[in-house]
Amino acid sequence: MSLAYSDEALVENLVQELGSGSVSTDPGVLAANSHDFGKLVGIMLPIAVVYAERVEDVQAALRLASAAGVNVVPRGAGTGVSGGAHSITRCIVLSLERMNKILEIRADDEVAVVEPGVINSDLNDAVAKHGLMYAPDPASYQRSTIGGNVATNAGGLRCAKYGVTTDSVLGLDVVLADGTLISTGRNTFKGVAGYDLTSLLVGSEGTLGIVVSITVRLRYLSEKTCSIAALFPDIAQAASGVVAIARVRVQPAILELLDVGTLRVLDTQYGSDFSARGGAMLLVRTDGHGAEIEAGIVRSALEGLGARVSPAEDSEAVKLIEMRRASRGDGQDDQYRVGEDVAVPRSAMVAYMHTLDEIARRNNVMVRIVAHAGDGNLHPTFWVDPADGPAGVGRLDAALEESVRAALAVGGTITGEHGVGTVKREWLGWEQSAEVIELQRKIKAVFDPQGLLNPGKAIV
Repeated sequence: MSLAYSDEALVENLVQELGSGSVSTDPGVLAANSHDFGKLVGIMLPIAVVYAERVEDVQAALRLASAAGVNVVPRGAGTGVSGGAHSITRCIVLSLERMNKILEIRADDEVAVVEPGVINSDLNDAVAKHGLMYAPDPASYQRSTIGGNVATNAGGLRCAKYGVTTDSVLGLDVVLADGTLISTGRNTFKGVAGYDLTSLLVGSEGTLGIVVSITVRLRYLSEKTCSIAALFPDIAQAASGVVAIARVRVQPAILELLDVGTLRVLDTQYGSDFSARGGAMLLVRTDGHGAEIEAGIVRSALEGLGARVSPAEDSEAVKLIEMRRASRGDGQDDQYRVGEDVAVPRSAMVAYMHTLDEIARRNNVMVRIVAHAGDGNLHPTFWVDPADGPAGVGRLDAALEESVRAALAVGGTITGEHGVGTVKREWLGWEQSAEVIELQRKIKAVFDPQGLLNPGKAIV
């Protein structure tokens, strides 16, 4: 087969290699696959959307794209919020959603092997019968894919106890830019042979290779969990509850903080009245054989601070944790509304939340905050009225910049779990030195000499 270098010839060759049902140039399909939920100002359409169903499809697509000098943007379910799946100039979108098989469950080893398109909740449903779970659980767990989790090193509500994606990934099969298939990592919980390329690839946002198989570590699924909802007068006192839980040395599986703005979102979505009952809420879940004992200790600590704490076995507290997953809202970020993903040391959380309120007031923008309080990961959402036009956008941009710089000033980071993508790329240099960024560029050049894999994402 002879390879031409026009876009039309690339599409023809992709159809020949993968079949017409695996390649689409339909304008509606291109538009639907041109972006994720990250801040969106304009849409740039790809040349084609390629649906891989096998490892060989990924290899063929990368070989053809490499020969044609066309960029490749990998895509899972499109639930990311940092622009990591946004289309770029002269690219194909390589969708992995059809690679959705659970290849292996080794219950005795507490290990599963999955394709990248497997949905978080589907894997958890499959392993639950063995008394196991896959720990990372982003808010979009019913739609997000394991491959997308790997791309951004996603976290979720259970991060405080079980860690983020990298803490559950043992090994990867990855296709490099030229179509070469490599395997990294291991099948065992421990192993230190060679450089840890698996950890390097987790969180690389598709800039180093395309993940086609993931070996994950499973955790014990607790038969007993206890959920607690605690209402406080304001967010500062709720944050003091986080400190109180730490001081009694209980490690919750879930520890979430919601401000009054977020409570209003819940009230609007579910017809509740939480914002009338308090100014902030902590949601706590303990698990394991000692769940009830730990829940009792937590409940006592929070009541000692004057919180209105839900009783034991309260069904509303259980429902609230699922409601929390949707508390940010499902709207697409744009120039008028942007959600952030900073993380700060837990000891700095209270002061930082006050700083966010001050920043919002100073710039005349609105803000609400939800946080994975157990590990200091905050998700403030800033917005302005679209009727404010360019002036409002300017205020919003200024508030965002101030909030990020304020997080860095207290020893924080620009992204706790969502990744850099395109949205945070301009801020990377505020956190990392020029030497570190240049080293990352050199690493990318080793994996992707032509610079075709998701360029413009993750690193400057």
